[in-house]
Amino acid sequence: MAWDDGVSMGKLLIVVGLAIAALGLAISAGLPLGRLPGDFVFRRGPVTFYLPLTTAVLLSVLLTVLLALLRR
Repeated sequence: MAWDDGVSMGKLLIVVGLAIAALGLAISAGLPLGRLPGDFVFRRGPVTFYLPLTTAVLLSVLLTVLLALLRR
């Protein structure tokens, strides 16, 4: 990503900071991020494997939309 195409580093940092703050507020308000249907937890004895599949897809879609808006 070249910084001379209209996207300044300051603008990017502000947007990323606001996105992180919004995510923090949503989780504090009760959004079950990490515990959505499709997030799998496998437990066998002392070993626990956590696969946040739905959460990863949701965050991927949100980041794709956010970056598409930044490129405009």
